[in-house]
Amino acid sequence: SGVEVAIVVGGGNYFRGAELQTRGMDRARADYMGMLGTVMNCLALQDFLEKEGIDTRVQTAIAMGQVAEPYVPRRAIRHLEKGRVVIFGAGAGMPFFTTDTVAAQRALEIGVDALLLAKSGVDGVYNADPRKDKSATKYETISYDEVLSKSLAVADAAAFALCRENSLPIVVFDLMRKGNIARAVAGENIGTIVS
Repeated sequence: SGVEVAIVVGGGNYFRGAELQTRGMDRARADYMGMLGTVMNCLALQDFLEKEGIDTRVQTAIAMGQVAEPYVPRRAIRHLEKGRVVIFGAGAGMPFFTTDTVAAQRALEIGVDALLLAKSGVDGVYNADPRKDKSATKYETISYDEVLSKSLAVADAAAFALCRENSLPIVVFDLMRKGNIARAVAGENIGTIVS
């Protein structure tokens, strides 16, 4: 209660543009396929939330009038003020932008207090990849500059740079751990705070 929630949905369960490019597909086309995957995930999330009695709106960066509103920042802010969860899809509507970068951009444009960056199987920022290096240690807090200078690849550098330039704190946490989203939204100390 008292918290406004906007969600930028990824589409990696369908397509990852950069991966398809390594297999010979045109990167721009692959990215557009990924954007369409995000819209499918938006609609699935919208359906789930509305079945739980949560009022939602989906906004997309690519016009899809039959299934979503176009992305309009002021309209998104108004939905949030009315207590609706706003779900953003189709990335930036342009290729070569990651979901993380779009999340940072949308967060800044609608004026959020923090960017909650939910990751599959990663519960924060580490000094090395914990899936490959068992001695990796997790940071409770870390600066944007340190994340960027050490190339800690929990998210892309553009997202961290945007947040740094605008002093927007980031909380990196594990999406897959039950209850973590609610904990993060409630402001509990989970994951890693980047500021």
